Amino acid sequence: MATTSTIDFEQRVGAVRRFNRLYTRRIGVLQDGFLHSPYSLAEARVLYELAHRQRATATELAADLGLDPGYLSRILHGFNERGFITKTPSPTDRRQCLLSLTAKGRMAFAPLDQRSQNEIAAMIGKLSVADQERIVGAMRTIESVLGEAPAPQIPYLLRPPRPGDMGWIASRHGALYGEEYGWDERLEALTAEIVAAFVRNHDPKRERCWIAEREGENVGSVLLMRETPEIARLRLLLVEPKARGLGIGARLVEEALRFAREAHYRKVTLWTQSVLTAARRIYERAGFKLIHQETHDTFGKELIGETWELQLR
Repeated sequence: MATTSTIDFEQRVGAVRRFNRLYTRRIGVLQDGFLHSPYSLAEARVLYELAHRQRATATELAADLGLDPGYLSRILHGFNERGFITKTPSPTDRRQCLLSLTAKGRMAFAPLDQRSQNEIAAMIGKLSVADQERIVGAMRTIESVLGEAPAPQIPYLLRPPRPGDMGWIASRHGALYGEEYGWDERLEALTAEIVAAFVRNHDPKRERCWIAEREGENVGSVLLMRETPEIARLRLLLVEPKARGLGIGARLVEEALRFAREAHYRKVTLWTQSVLTAARRIYERAGFKLIHQETHDTFGKELIGETWELQLR
């Protein structure tokens, strides 16, 4: 005869299973294609992990996601055939390859990420703020008790811009450079002109904007814009102070240069200021060469403007 404690435990198991059935139905994981995409839930999750990590090995992905290595290998093989991933030898273990998403892979992931954002927003947006907080609190409790796996070492995502992001770029440039260097409102005006030109004349095959997002908050940006058929210009590199030291700036530049090569540019140029030492180090490490300097007071301070160039071929 079952004891009261056994019956109570079985009821708790049933309650968890009931919740699982409810939630999996609400978030659409029972559909043939996750979020109405051509990808399974497992494929979408692997794309998510690759988008959130600077580099990862197949062994790390299989362990962190609890996937059978053979199954993961088939997913990665499919991604490779689609041109979604690049593989580079690991500097510490020649048996392993470091995996990262290509620009094409990020373009495949971006609508999935946006669709997920929109569907969850639609689901909880109908609720009161108090009920939203109750749900989030309950989920934090589940994560804490069940011991959710630790976040990746560098927990940020590079993604295409969403509505409002271009305004954020202009606003944050004005605020940050005003606070840190005392530059006046002309810097924000120039930034607004650049992002407006990008939006109006955007050529998606040859121009791109990346937003760095961390814990749901914008923390960085960069643009690559067409200067001539053979020359691209890197513009508006920004990393929020609280996100510095994570390698976000270097990663943004790396992605822009990767795209520039895929778009068959011959050269990438940029304009910066001598006082922006962290940015200058990133450019130098990426292979840019300083080719010209001039003194100016465009932003209300006497500055040394610098032109840097990188030959791609």
